[in-house]
Amino acid sequence: MSGIVVQLPQGSGGGADGEPGGAAVTLRLGPGEVARFGRGSSRTPVELRLADEAVSRLAGEIRVTDDHWQLTNHSTTQTYLVENPEGAGEYLRVSPRRAGAPIPFEFSRVVLPTRRGTTVSFQVFAPDHVYLDPPGAGGSWASRTVTAYSLDETATYFLVLVALCEPWLRDQSPVAVPTTPQIVERLRGHATGGRLTARAVSSHIDYLADEKLRIGVAAAAPETGAGGVPGPGDRRNGKRDAVVALALKFAVVREEHLALLPPRAEAGARGR
Repeated sequence: MSGIVVQLPQGSGGGADGEPGGAAVTLRLGPGEVARFGRGSSRTPVELRLADEAVSRLAGEIRVTDDHWQLTNHSTTQTYLVENPEGAGEYLRVSPRRAGAPIPFEFSRVVLPTRRGTTVSFQVFAPDHVYLDPPGAGGSWASRTVTAYSLDETATYFLVLVALCEPWLRDQSPVAVPTTPQIVERLRGHATGGRLTARAVSSHIDYLADEKLRIGVAAAAPETGAGGVPGPGDRRNGKRDAVVALALKFAVVREEHLALLPPRAEAGARGR
């Protein structure tokens, strides 16, 4: 396991006075690293600041191990939930003062209660869940082979990948990789993908490139940009191109995966 990615949505953070605000936060943690979350203060620094008076200054911490991540609840009164957004409603309760609770989900939402009748939450991507050869392959544990690109075909990020690759799989001779708004529109009729926003699609593409397919920044970015330096837009476009190229080259996405997408609208209906 190469590590985890933690994402705090925009507006969930805040200053020491507890007022909501702040930009989105993304943290990358490797094995052995720790990130603390809570309301925070000048005396209690936290990596993920959650703006609500019901959240402790130091509410808890995330610790990454070699093959999973753990959640510690520092609160003496509040129970936290860890949800699996892509499952069938599965969740874990992490009781007050619980230390090092192992989290099994590949994609998790950590939810804390507040006094506003709502909740505050952040997301955790736990990449590189690996799978062994099928049963009967034989050989010792040490000699078994793991999958090079370990992707869950039921996950939302895989649905986004299929939508990115669809024009090539349908042999439409595309001139460019579909844009984020086009992916949002393409998945609109899907049971789960239909709720995706542009920001969520971009997050899934980043997750695919950085964690699941492990495309390096240099490989994902164009060689040149304005003034010879690739800008943020250039890097993102290069990353999308690299994701599609690798997925098609190694048959990570194949024609049969098109069945995961919602039916396509007819050209005439789109025109009307």
